[in-house]
Amino acid sequence: MGLYDFKVEKSDGELESLKEHQGDVLLIVNTASKCGFTPQFEGLQKLYESYNGKGFKVLGFPSDQFMNQEFDNQEEILNYCQTNYGVTFPVYKKVNVKGEDKVPLFKFLTEEKKGMLGGEIKWNFTKFLIDRDGNVVERYSPQTKPEKIEEDIKKLL
Repeated sequence: MGLYDFKVEKSDGELESLKEHQGDVLLIVNTASKCGFTPQFEGLQKLYESYNGKGFKVLGFPSDQFMNQEFDNQEEILNYCQTNYGVTFPVYKKVNVKGEDKVPLFKFLTEEKKGMLGGEIKWNFTKFLIDRDGNVVERYSPQTKPEKIEEDIKKLL
């Protein structure tokens, strides 16, 4: 199974096939609104604005699995991201990104690119860079600021 075989739930509850992003360079990120890394939304948005017209997308997947740092309500999540960081990139329905209940997309991502301490995601704002063919080319730790990924994105564009 490849990246484009997955369907994800949009914030409005509708399913979206990742085939819609085939041919794009993607940065898939597990996010949280009340985390020490939350200011990274600003850098993610800047990347999205800079390269969206060139075939680059940021896909945000909120998760509440790390010390309950995400709002319960999907509307609150979207409002917070838009109001505080001007987020216009897609923010999907809150998901589980680790453990037995992790969604299939994150099972795939963590199997394709294991972290320094194994496959499981350890914290919010773990980032996966995907090339135009749907290959997971890099995994970045939560501490890696979006600006540090820009050169890698440019190489794939």
